Amino acid sequence: MAEIKFQGIEKRFKDVVVVKDLNLTIEDREFFTFVGPSGCGKSTILSIVAGLEEVSSGTIYFDGVPINGLSPGERDVAMVFQSYALYPHMSVYENISFPLRVKKLPKERIDAEVNRVAAILDLEPLLKRKPKELSGGQRQRVALGRALIRKPRVFLMDEPLSNLDARLRIEMRAELKQLHRELQITTVYVTHDQEEAMVLSDRIAILYQGKIQQCGHPMEVYAKPANLFVAGFIGSPPINIIDGSLLKDIAILDPVLKRFEKTDIIVGIRPSDVVVSAQGDETVLEGEVLLLEPTGSDMWVDGLWKEIKIKGRVLAGEKITPGTRAFFKIPFEKLHIFDKSTGNRLGN
Repeated sequence: MAEIKFQGIEKRFKDVVVVKDLNLTIEDREFFTFVGPSGCGKSTILSIVAGLEEVSSGTIYFDGVPINGLSPGERDVAMVFQSYALYPHMSVYENISFPLRVKKLPKERIDAEVNRVAAILDLEPLLKRKPKELSGGQRQRVALGRALIRKPRVFLMDEPLSNLDARLRIEMRAELKQLHRELQITTVYVTHDQEEAMVLSDRIAILYQGKIQQCGHPMEVYAKPANLFVAGFIGSPPINIIDGSLLKDIAILDPVLKRFEKTDIIVGIRPSDVVVSAQGDETVLEGEVLLLEPTGSDMWVDGLWKEIKIKGRVLAGEKITPGTRAFFKIPFEKLHIFDKSTGNRLGN
């Protein structure tokens, strides 16, 4: 296990800076996730930690010791890739045991370690099978087993669940979380799936254009996004964004908006906080219903108010249909206020 510290890290490919001024400490035994859109620099950071890429400037520390000059093998990290990277001609047993066989450990020791890892990952019945005989979830567990058997100081995981279908992703998320709880190995995870990051992580860092936009506990980031990018990226369905000037006539919102009357603002409100009903008054937004989206536990309503799309949830028993008018109630205490020019959060 290890604490990982990034100090002034920058990574350039020729004239393109892909990681900018990264200063961050990942705590020992923490499950930490870098999340962001494609091309934001998250996989590059993972490669830097693994030693597959050299930094252009700055220093990385494991437990206070600089590791910049160490080879991937000397860093004692294990990486799990999106593609599983299993050897097709080897059995599950041979794939898992491969790191130990390279070290030429005694057969008895290898057998014991493979059986230990197979028990943790529920792979014992599959040890004689080849990868082509396994499901996607089983292959991913084998890839985890091959990394786990090394007993690394750090786990690095690069989009490991993205090739699985929706049901398997949810199952594997639970398995990864339980595995980390049991083994307590410092884990650095990369994903573009913000829901996956929220579920798995002790902390998350949201990356955009190579820079950390916000870092914190998942619910802290969700509840108080630092800027418009974070607000729009974290949360499903995505947050509603409304120009603050359009809301000044809504009486119930006046106590909040009055504080920012000298500032051009953008207002955000989570769809889960917007209640849609068939009846209302001048204190709510009245708009045309465009679409109903049932998801099982919720019924989402897409509406159009002043040429702005807005989404909310309808309560049970409300009769709302596309093409009709409906009322979208915006609770002022749930508003997120952002500076229109900088995109940064205003207030607490």
